[in-house]
Amino acid sequence: MEAMAAIELTDNEFLRQFEATFDGKMAKMEYSAQDRKIFLTKIVMPAGTEEHMNDFIIAVFNEVKEREISLVPTSPEIAKFMRANRRKYKRLLPVGINI
Repeated sequence: MEAMAAIELTDNEFLRQFEATFDGKMAKMEYSAQDRKIFLTKIVMPAGTEEHMNDFIIAVFNEVKEREISLVPTSPEIAKFMRANRRKYKRLLPVGINI
């Protein structure tokens, strides 16, 4: 597995989505913020950039961790990633939430 390239993550608060560019195309992860939680509701990967989805999710998870808030993955793809990496990211989930 090759090292993850640095991803320039943008938080577009107006559209409530994280954005990153892969191969000249913009990927988006929509969210809804409430109290000290962020609900990750949808991920959109442009055609041809799907192989970067895990890197994008990791970048968003790291951003959430830096903000010291909890995340709730409501998108099926993000929840699947969380389940596959439960040990590493379990602390990001709010108390009482199991994925």
